[in-house]
Amino acid sequence: MKADVYGVGNSLVDTLAFVDQDFVREHDLAPGSMTLVEAEKQAAILLGLSRHQLELRSGGSAANTMIAVARSGGTSFYTGKVSRDTNGEFYRQDLLAAGIHFDVHPAAETDGPTGTCVVLTTPDAERTMLTHLGVSIQLSANDINEDRIKASKMIYIEGYLWAGESTRAACIRAAEMGRKHQVPVAFTFSDSFLVAPFRSDFFGFVKDYCSVVFCNAPEVRSFSEMDKLEDAALYAGQIADTVFVTNSEHGALVVEHGKITEVPGFRVKAIDTNGAGDAFAGGTLFGLCRGYSSAHSARWGNFLASEIVQIPGARLTRDYSSQVRTIIGSP
Repeated sequence: MKADVYGVGNSLVDTLAFVDQDFVREHDLAPGSMTLVEAEKQAAILLGLSRHQLELRSGGSAANTMIAVARSGGTSFYTGKVSRDTNGEFYRQDLLAAGIHFDVHPAAETDGPTGTCVVLTTPDAERTMLTHLGVSIQLSANDINEDRIKASKMIYIEGYLWAGESTRAACIRAAEMGRKHQVPVAFTFSDSFLVAPFRSDFFGFVKDYCSVVFCNAPEVRSFSEMDKLEDAALYAGQIADTVFVTNSEHGALVVEHGKITEVPGFRVKAIDTNGAGDAFAGGTLFGLCRGYSSAHSARWGNFLASEIVQIPGARLTRDYSSQVRTIIGSP
């Protein structure tokens, strides 16, 4: 079968909880951050949430983006590593139910648990995440499916994978297969904490393999080492054909051929910012795969981002395909 996007990323089961700022302070957490933790630290946080209402969802940044593609009316493959445990089976079934083709061979339970992420959302709509990667770090170049890539219009790779040697090799393998079969590669910087230590790596990877880059304003400033957003965006635009820079409620900048196009956002009341960047990327990828211009694709991405911040969690839960033409018209 054919697909719009082949996604590669960490496979994590998200546990969602709404808490107040006191909970974040009492557990000595950095508000708004994503922190990698050991299983024991995560378990202690979950114990503190014993009286809170919790919700489980299949997650991981790139997986959320693939779900946004599907909610737009598109199709996608997803590659990520889970264990042959209860969380791993939940993850597989949950993605399949969302319309995502997920067929990676699971790791043995003796190799470790499926990765998990506790997502704490406070009343100011900020989210603080504690991630235990589990067997997701065992994703390797051997897990990349060349036939799936050949059958896709685009490849999407999350920057979080760059933090591990094996997962980085999977990124490079996917990009090499994209170049071999002339399938454009899109790459997201994922998080500011990755950009500084891997700046030169990201520069080389994008320059050698990527047609499209996704990042937010803090990430592109860190990448370019420039304070002015427009200058930073143009710097990134020198090494990729198209760069999408999200800028919170202000929408996004699209950089192509040395020119910046501003695409306004949608004014809404946010209750949870978790997954806004992932939804933007998914909507934009859908638009690009279906023949829309970069600016029109970014407008659809902005719309989905405005939808996700109005609901709990990082994953769109309903079908938006009937609204595409209303929001951005025909290709």
